[in-house]
Amino acid sequence: MPKLAYLGPKGTFTEEALRILAPEAERLPSASISAALDAARRGEADGAVVPLENSLEGAITTTLDELAWGEPLSVTAELLLPVEFSLLVRPGTRLGDIKRVFTHPAAITQCRNFTARELPDAVVVAAPSTAAAAQEVALPGSPYDAAIAARIAGDNYGLVELAANVGDRSDTVTRFIRVSRPGPLPEPTGSDRTSLVAFLADDHPGALLEMLTEFAVRGVNLTRIESRPTGDGIGRYFFHFDLEGHVADARVGEAISGLHRICADVRFLGSYPRADGTSPQIKRGTADGDFAEAAGWLARIRTGRA
Repeated sequence: MPKLAYLGPKGTFTEEALRILAPEAERLPSASISAALDAARRGEADGAVVPLENSLEGAITTTLDELAWGEPLSVTAELLLPVEFSLLVRPGTRLGDIKRVFTHPAAITQCRNFTARELPDAVVVAAPSTAAAAQEVALPGSPYDAAIAARIAGDNYGLVELAANVGDRSDTVTRFIRVSRPGPLPEPTGSDRTSLVAFLADDHPGALLEMLTEFAVRGVNLTRIESRPTGDGIGRYFFHFDLEGHVADARVGEAISGLHRICADVRFLGSYPRADGTSPQIKRGTADGDFAEAAGWLARIRTGRA
């Protein structure tokens, strides 16, 4: 039975994602995203489940940076999880009693309209996770009157739901990924995603365009691109890419090889099945057979057999 680390404590959305991705796994709660990934790197867990991006807030930058630096980890699966927030309080607490709210920064952003409208005089404080916020509010003598978290966190810590679905958007989705130490890749399914990180060799006009051209000329569609600072000064960035297809696909392998030739470094983060089941549209001339035929044609020319 695998052991998987996750952003804890018990009752986070990440735990819910882990239960769906690996229902048979032993769950190891961690204090932060970094701690969960470090547990996987050190071998204390067989892998980890962490959030990567949210449909409202965007990328989870801690996860992006952790995957770019340190000992490599590979993405093996993803999950799209609808996110619904609840306002959780100790039994007997009324809306007018709430002066301090505790929740994760992502929830602060996603529930801004609700707190402004229903709790205009309350102070909202950032917590390490939504479940940690619920755990704190449940403690006797807690300085916080309410938590914004998943409903299951209230069940775990003895809180009651004072208001349901308090997010500003009812269709908010968070993308979670399962990672492990590098090993054999999942087999291609025809509906796959590949993730990688690319570091510019130098900053010059058209540097990003050169990188994007490697994908465009081979018909590889990008599903996400994020820039992150390298820490070496203002204006210096590296790039996260998500793209359609598996590294075993000729067009994807060729594009990554081309990127490797022009970048200072490329970190391959994995090829894995897409959670939404979407299959790529293969442009004329970019199917595996097209690359094989072209390679054969070139070989014949080089050997004088054309």
